[in-house]
Amino acid sequence: MDEVFASLGLTRDFQISGEGALSSRFQVTNLAVAAYGAVGQALAGLLEAQGLAQHPEVQVNRVLASRWYGVSIQPIGWEMPPLWDAVAGLYPCKDGWIRLHTNQPHHRAAALSVLNAAPKREAVAQAALSWRAEELETAITLAGGVAAKMRTAAEWATHPQGLAVAQEPLINWFSSRKTKPKSWAATPKRPLNGLKVLDLTRVLAGPVATRTLAGFGAQVLRIDPPEWEEPNVIPDVTLGKRCTRLDLTHPKDRATFEALLSEADILVHGYRNGALEGLGYGLTERQSLNPNLIEASLNAYGWTGPWATRRGFDSLVQMACGIAESGMHWAKATAPTPLPVQALDHATGYLMAAAIINSLSAATKGTAKNARLSLARTAVMLMQHEQAERGDLPLKPIEPDFNPEIETTPWGTARRLHPALKIEGCPMYWEHPAAALGSSPAHWA
Repeated sequence: MDEVFASLGLTRDFQISGEGALSSRFQVTNLAVAAYGAVGQALAGLLEAQGLAQHPEVQVNRVLASRWYGVSIQPIGWEMPPLWDAVAGLYPCKDGWIRLHTNQPHHRAAALSVLNAAPKREAVAQAALSWRAEELETAITLAGGVAAKMRTAAEWATHPQGLAVAQEPLINWFSSRKTKPKSWAATPKRPLNGLKVLDLTRVLAGPVATRTLAGFGAQVLRIDPPEWEEPNVIPDVTLGKRCTRLDLTHPKDRATFEALLSEADILVHGYRNGALEGLGYGLTERQSLNPNLIEASLNAYGWTGPWATRRGFDSLVQMACGIAESGMHWAKATAPTPLPVQALDHATGYLMAAAIINSLSAATKGTAKNARLSLARTAVMLMQHEQAERGDLPLKPIEPDFNPEIETTPWGTARRLHPALKIEGCPMYWEHPAAALGSSPAHWA
């Protein structure tokens, strides 16, 4: 995974502990280790740039890195909601397979309206059989839903969007800085202490990025619209954050948002290409409100090409780009076989965190840049690294993987996995437990 480090201007230089790999057609565990290593090396570079440490040692545990690509929380006496709703999943069509992503009510309604089906798997399955996969994918997308046909890697390589993504860099850097950044209250143990991070992200890469920043001292404030919920992932990804709600179509909430943005140091957003512009907060407006801002942004299918504005999620990108089809042949299965974890989301999230930290180091010299990443471009890199043998690391964590300390969350007590990343003199930990969406006021602490 040398491209990870080249994209950040880093030389791979960290220690790896632990043994084993997740079983997959592609090197998911090696991707997890590389992405964590990039975060660690970026932080080590930041500590050096600030004169807070000299060449601190960085270590990544292979087992724990793989575990954090799943679910990090272990509830005690309660259960996490199901990851998928009753309709989401894989369905055979006339000429192949399609995956429907229906966790959000409006996405489910769009798919059911196109299929003219009741919200039951049997009804959806029967309706899908009368469609060609690509025609159904297009119809659901036009209706405001999200779906993806299973393509082969070869089909994706010649698809207009596949061609566009293949030409994009893993991290697309662009400069927008107009003034030298202010200093923050960094310490050797908490190098991101004093930084204000405004989090406008949803499932799953963006929240992973901001959770990582919180683990090293950043103050993260997540903003969601009214009524938005992600009950199946919120206990996992809001660790260390405060969460509030704002309606950016409402004048009073817009004023609050603008005040928050003007004081932020970092903006992380996962809005589709052009969506912030549609709300009146394009790059020019953001720069006007805060010329000091460092940004990292995420898109599902890339920043160029005909699908640059298409909604997407990790599971759908895996279907579209050939990962699920390659996995099916590798596993000798009769249905699409995705990665064992949502590795595109997690890897892209950690790369976003590394890019932000790297930009902070550059900011000390007044040369910070913003970064754009995409799940589809991360997939391009992963698919270049097939796994020669089946992995031997079980998916389910075992007792030693968990920190014995108890976390008190709004849903009940729980334990967390031990951090996968160790930086000499700079422990990764979170000062707040996971928080429910909308549980904090809309102001900086």
